[in-house]
Amino acid sequence: MPGTTGISRRRMLGTGALTAATGAALAALPAAPAAARTEPAGNASVSADVVVIGAGLSGLTAARDLIAAGRSVIVLEARERPGGRVYGLPLGDGTTSEGGAEFIGPTQDRIAALAQELGVATFTTYNTGKNVYYRNGKRSLYATDGLLGSVPPDWGVIDLQFAMLALGNMAKTVPVGEPWKAAKAEEWDSQTFHTWSRSSSLSSGARFLLDAFISATLSVRSRDVSLLYVLHYIAAAGNESTPGNVDRLINTKNGAQETRFVGGSQEIPVRLAARLGDRVRYNAPVRSVVTGEGGVTVTADGITVAAQRVVVAMSPAIAAKIDFSPALTANRMQLMQRYPMGSVAKFVGVYDTPFWRADGLTGQSVADSGAVDTTFDNSPPDGSRGILMGFINQSNIRALDDASPAAIRKAGLDSFTLLFGEKAANPARTAYQRWDNEVWSGGGPVGIAAPGVLTDFGAALRAPCGPVHWAGTETSGFWTGYMDGAIRSGERVAKEVHAAL
Repeated sequence: MPGTTGISRRRMLGTGALTAATGAALAALPAAPAAARTEPAGNASVSADVVVIGAGLSGLTAARDLIAAGRSVIVLEARERPGGRVYGLPLGDGTTSEGGAEFIGPTQDRIAALAQELGVATFTTYNTGKNVYYRNGKRSLYATDGLLGSVPPDWGVIDLQFAMLALGNMAKTVPVGEPWKAAKAEEWDSQTFHTWSRSSSLSSGARFLLDAFISATLSVRSRDVSLLYVLHYIAAAGNESTPGNVDRLINTKNGAQETRFVGGSQEIPVRLAARLGDRVRYNAPVRSVVTGEGGVTVTADGITVAAQRVVVAMSPAIAAKIDFSPALTANRMQLMQRYPMGSVAKFVGVYDTPFWRADGLTGQSVADSGAVDTTFDNSPPDGSRGILMGFINQSNIRALDDASPAAIRKAGLDSFTLLFGEKAANPARTAYQRWDNEVWSGGGPVGIAAPGVLTDFGAALRAPCGPVHWAGTETSGFWTGYMDGAIRSGERVAKEVHAAL
């Protein structure tokens, strides 16, 4: 059973060789320094202007932009692959499906631009037919082309619409990238989303769907996250010319789940890393960052890098694993202790055909029972086979903490069968990716803030600590938590570091 197995180095380099035709900006990058090698050997010592910790989209983007600006860069990556939370999950037959971030939607301009630059095409997420809604032991189907869009027509839907309207209106007053500056920041950051939702809705249906909104987007319980954090997440679902809104977050058509990448989203970091070449070092988890008069010394397994500046391009929670000397500011250290990841796994079943399409279904669902609470059709563009993907979120995946691969497989297929019938019970193969026990992510899809964190420590998300700079999707203003946010953070920090050198 595939779990956290990474793509091989041979596959990474092979993919890069096959996709050498990239955009002008990438093609213009100077060759990697001869001293840099793909993987650490012995205890190598190298130097560069900047060392980037993390070869996810944020770190790779920062490296690309700094190199294009004439700076020398070394990227250190703990895994044997690039991409971070963007991952091609092996299906056991030489192909992959998206095991991590996968969708792109309107206003996600930076990920769209990078994909185009790298020659990664897109296709529309399958969205023809009806969605499945399973609640209180009853399975129902509903169309998604009405006024409610992806919202299931539960009996509490009017109640829900008023709550969602209130959310949208509050989110309009939250400054993107600086939610702690909102006029009502203290009030909103002093309560959980659960507290607010219970005071703002009366029906069990509305309350369930509000909880489902949090689970589907953040992989946490509504009791875990600050109302202010959620309001900023909504405000961030846009760009400089288009304000964020709830519909763009939750919908497939005209929403964040509208489009997928041909070959999988992992093609983007794989191709970008291949273009950066030997500047990227794999299997090199960073253990310490020491700041001195001459700059920084970054020590990883098998390699030490002397640089003037360092970019930490990873989630706050995982960045806390690094030993910083001298210590970081108190606010930054406190922030890293308070920014945990959600709990999530992606489970896929591979079928000879996408049988749900013949049944008039989109493959999308919301459920209150079973391990899987949300599903999507992850089939390839031509529909030559069916791939059904389900999210196992928050308490559901925690309940499977000690479960065997066979038990997780059964839990996933039981959910698929409940939602899509007996045809879902016997796939050709299954696979899953658990992010909650993945050592270099510690969960997903994004770090979240409980009450009090943003107002007290939010400014430390991006504030440099001397020569130590911060990137990662958590630090982005627009589309925080998404691939677009990761790329935006890399572009921002590259400008910041270049100006400081």
